Amino acid sequence: MNRFAVIIFVVIAALLAAMGSVYVVNESQTAIVLNLGRVVRADIQPGLHFKWPLVEEVRKFDQRILSLDDQPERYLTSEKKDVSVDFFVKWRIQDVATYYRAASGGSEEAARQRLTPIVKNALRNEINQRTLQEVVSAGRAELSGAFLKKVNESARSLGVEVVDVRIKRINLPDDSNILTTVYSRMRTERTQVANQLRAEGVELSETIRSEADRQRVVTVAEAERDAQKLRGEGDARAAEIAAAAYGGDPEFYAFYRSLELYRNAMADGQTVLVLDPDSEFLRYMENSGR
Repeated sequence: MNRFAVIIFVVIAALLAAMGSVYVVNESQTAIVLNLGRVVRADIQPGLHFKWPLVEEVRKFDQRILSLDDQPERYLTSEKKDVSVDFFVKWRIQDVATYYRAASGGSEEAARQRLTPIVKNALRNEINQRTLQEVVSAGRAELSGAFLKKVNESARSLGVEVVDVRIKRINLPDDSNILTTVYSRMRTERTQVANQLRAEGVELSETIRSEADRQRVVTVAEAERDAQKLRGEGDARAAEIAAAAYGGDPEFYAFYRSLELYRNAMADGQTVLVLDPDSEFLRYMENSGR
């Protein structure tokens, strides 16, 4: 009976040893093998693997892209003005052995705590070299891409790779006078643009008004010229008709002209004429009395 128990014990121990020597790494993981606390194998790829039972230990880590999202941080521009920058970081494990040693046994929280100051320092150096206008107008992509390489140089000591750093918001702190300054500058710039547009409008209106006045003068002059021409042609035609009419009977023409003279001379009814009875002016009056 004791012999049978020993055999069972040996079989169970062998099974446990076999089970303890096999481990599986998933597709989204990487792993290291520790031998009495010392890293002996690293960057183990997904699949079925073996290890020495009892003396070797396996640590698995997430190989997918991880996120780091911290609270907004305040920075100073080259003009010593505050800006509040909100950002997030995408990172992943690149060297798992280095990551294990640097991050307190591979703790993600420890890695985040060490990675956050690296990103903030790089971002601070980048913003310190720019004015407030350059920070706001540079764009989030441009500002992020400028210091991504610097962040990776420092993050290499953690065994991680920073895939991307994105600026979510760049705000002006509410507890400073920057907002008042920025709004004042914006108002000044908009006022300058409005004054420029207004001056251009006045200039354009003066140009249009001058052109209209010129066209009016030209049109009036041309109309007056045409009117004078037509009036002259009418007068000439009237004179021609009158000459033809009067030429047909000169005596009647003389009589008609004398009547006009009588009417014009005595139009007011108070005219007193002192004339010689033999005057040519009274010729037709004398004839009328016969």
